Amino acid sequence: MPEAERYVADMPGPAALPRRNGELVFEAPWEGRVFGMAVALTDRRQYPWDEFRDRLIAQIAHADAEHASTTYYERWLAAFERLLADHGLLSPEELDARTAEFVSGERDEVF
Repeated sequence: MPEAERYVADMPGPAALPRRNGELVFEAPWEGRVFGMAVALTDRRQYPWDEFRDRLIAQIAHADAEHASTTYYERWLAAFERLLADHGLLSPEELDARTAEFVSGERDEVF
């Protein structure tokens, strides 16, 4: 089992991944994709898993404190986006451009 998969499986508390009958639950394709990207970049040693986990926990706590109605994977995505920007892997401008492509339909969800 790759190192990141072990870390993911062991995440306790509010950071624990949604599961149903022991299997990961994704309500939409993008949720599985962002999950996979975060794990893959950890496996490629772009950042330590603990750093991502800590950011996710902070994002969950922040959203809970704000009474935000965001989903678990929306919080995962927010933590992941900040981590990418902080590590210089993706600029905020690149992220905004890619998001605009999806919103406008210029970029298809499946590729």
